[in-house]
Amino acid sequence: MSRTTLIHRHVTVHADELLVEHVDGRFQRVLEPGRHRRARRATYRSVGTREQLATTAAQEVTTSDGVPVRATVAVRWGVGDPLVYVERADDPDAVVYLATQLALRSVLAEVSVDDLAAADRAALGARMTALVTPAAADVGVVVHEMHLKDVVLPPDVRAAYAEQLVARLRGQARLEAARAETAALRALANGAKLLDEHPALARLCTVEALPHGSTVELRA
Repeated sequence: MSRTTLIHRHVTVHADELLVEHVDGRFQRVLEPGRHRRARRATYRSVGTREQLATTAAQEVTTSDGVPVRATVAVRWGVGDPLVYVERADDPDAVVYLATQLALRSVLAEVSVDDLAAADRAALGARMTALVTPAAADVGVVVHEMHLKDVVLPPDVRAAYAEQLVARLRGQARLEAARAETAALRALANGAKLLDEHPALARLCTVEALPHGSTVELRA
């Protein structure tokens, strides 16, 4: 519905819209924000110019290795051609929505679940944007960017990844413990060699290790 304000023979276009003017059913012009003289027998369609942000419903998509995942996509878009937007399709938003769903399926079908876990989400979004842009342009829409927002793995796959993570962390902990033990043994070996080479130092260490108040008998 148009949000225009009619004052006698003038029409006011608000800052966040454009008006597509038809006279006797034929396109005449696109009215920019401001006050315009109203044509006789004219009808007007309001087209919002604000950027829109839409998120698809979660849909199940199969990866290249046959794992079903549930994914959602965020789309930032706006109207690029107001005339095409009002004349080409009954529901241009639905056309873009369908193109987004198809692009999501196409992109994820080329990615394995392992690669998906470590994938660059921005790169996947750029690939989807390239796929959706032509279909969106056909209905007067410009797709600015798309983001792969959420990816939910099946419960058994999530459990397997959790087990992998725990095993990797335990392995890293064992490796660090082994490194510490090796360093300690190396330090002991170096200390023993030093004491062998310097008997006076060995005697000093022995004295320092005696309990407080002990007496030391020195023999020639």
